[in-house]
Amino acid sequence: MLYGYMGKMLFVDLTRGKIEEQELSPELARNFIGGYGLGARVLYDLIKPGIDPLGPENVLGFVTGPATGSGAFFGSRFGLVCKSPVNGCWCDSNSGGYFGAELKKAGFDAVFFTGISPQPVYLWVKDGKAELRDARQLWGKDTRETLEILKAELGDPLIRASIIGQAGERLALFSCPINDGHRALGRGGGGAVMGSKKLKAIVARGNLEVPLANPEKVKAINRRIAELMRSGPLKEPLRWFGTYGTGGTTPGSALDGNSPVKNWGGVGLRDFGEEAANKIGSTAFDKYKVKKYACRNCPLGCGAEYEVKSERWQVGKTDRPEYETSASFGTLLLNSDGESILMANEICSRYGLDTISAGATIGWAMECYDRGLLTRDDLDGIELSWGNSEAVIAILKKIANVEGCGAILAKGSEAAANYWGKGHEYLITIKGMELPLHDPKFAPGFVRTYQFDPTPGRHVKGGLGHMQEVGDLKDKYNYYNTGYLDVENTVNVEVLTAAGFCLMMDFPCPEGARNEYIEAITGWPFNAQQCYITGMRILNMRHAFNLREGFKPSDFVVPARVVGSPPHQEGPLAGIKVDHERLARNFFHFACWDYETGKPSLESLRGIGGLEHVIRDLYGEEASCASR
Repeated sequence: MLYGYMGKMLFVDLTRGKIEEQELSPELARNFIGGYGLGARVLYDLIKPGIDPLGPENVLGFVTGPATGSGAFFGSRFGLVCKSPVNGCWCDSNSGGYFGAELKKAGFDAVFFTGISPQPVYLWVKDGKAELRDARQLWGKDTRETLEILKAELGDPLIRASIIGQAGERLALFSCPINDGHRALGRGGGGAVMGSKKLKAIVARGNLEVPLANPEKVKAINRRIAELMRSGPLKEPLRWFGTYGTGGTTPGSALDGNSPVKNWGGVGLRDFGEEAANKIGSTAFDKYKVKKYACRNCPLGCGAEYEVKSERWQVGKTDRPEYETSASFGTLLLNSDGESILMANEICSRYGLDTISAGATIGWAMECYDRGLLTRDDLDGIELSWGNSEAVIAILKKIANVEGCGAILAKGSEAAANYWGKGHEYLITIKGMELPLHDPKFAPGFVRTYQFDPTPGRHVKGGLGHMQEVGDLKDKYNYYNTGYLDVENTVNVEVLTAAGFCLMMDFPCPEGARNEYIEAITGWPFNAQQCYITGMRILNMRHAFNLREGFKPSDFVVPARVVGSPPHQEGPLAGIKVDHERLARNFFHFACWDYETGKPSLESLRGIGGLEHVIRDLYGEEASCASR
């Protein structure tokens, strides 16, 4: 019995309209846990190096983990995997809400799509059965409209769906699927891959139970965490976070240096100021709150439904923006118009856009406009000046519809710079991916994950960043003793994410709770050492995808502004310059990766185990045979 899993995967050939089931082997589940670990292993076999990410050979996967739908606290997450159309690298994105659990309870741990459908379709999955259905009537609809039509068509108001909007249909490279109306598989261009395959949505309804090895132990861990949240030392911070969510941190981050300002070229205290900062976070936005909500099995509940009755913006019913959204459309653009940020968030949810890349691309264009590199003629008459909220919404709508100048910007800031032949010096990208809104000059550890996670430009991939961000770490600018802790935190998050847990579980949960949950769900012994080895296996599997595509460390270049070159002359980050190369070398040393080639050592791959296929590709068939 494979506890914690439904034991089945779906493989959908969209070109032929064929659906096949495959069993999930215990070996595959145990070696790679699930989620993007499972996805990385499957895609490594199915995707040939050099294929077009928007062509039929790319494989798109929706993947769950053993915690997803298990009843374990924080076990709501699922992932999307593919080859990224932004840069040709490995791509994974992650979302919460209810869709992941519904897909799993509908009978499947993962669904993989190949080919291109001759016409728009959606996949309908219910209680162990799956079928492709005509989606021509849905093509051109936004994600909210599509969900309501699907509920009516299927006669079930309780369906869950992951849907692309018009941006994905029109192949905007930072488009993304949206589930539950507001949760996004945000980064890397998965929406464009769906659009290229003419796949409008995947819809799930499930009444099957996820088998657990020790359901009473899962409940006992839940009770222990609930008691800690009620009466433990973090009771008040947890209450505050449950009230305001990630967006509650926006005002403080705008002033202390954590949030980049003015396309990473400004200083929060000088260029934005306290009055503006206090207008753009959840503490200001919550006057619009109708009710709070949580993802499935989450005791924290950081989400909220809003209603904005504004004649100017016509936002209506919407959802609380996350920190990244408030910062990308706020501080990054010198925009203190709170309702415009809520409008931008709603546009991105409806059309299916990654809010980080959307705001960052506009920020790049704003700086180019400010410096005279782009004109109103280039931008369809829009006066894209700093802080001009009307212009922000106007150009975002063009991006969402992939029309006019928006068709250029919808490819991302780096592609836009290449198209116009200017503004490259103001790009804040690594390998074409716009960076998240956590400044490494404030928390240096972020730059290593931005640069060298297999999906570049990510802030939720472990490492040292979040530790330095929330902790009083006096030695966070000591770059010489970081490697082991960086690797350890990274592989822990590899397992947490692959299992289907939310990153926020590390905030209230006692040390070791993640491993206890995995043991109780699966029945496997899972201690700290096993967690480390499994996390290293998943990390190396994702990393190997990029190596096989021909990428090497020197391809991932950090913009000078991001690391303080030159340093700020004033403000809380004055004089700080981050030694990102030292941080990277430390990580590579303890990960056993060669800094010049990126290759893991043969000895480390053999020690990890379960990576014979990677050894074969990196070191040859003879080395692979010797590892068996």
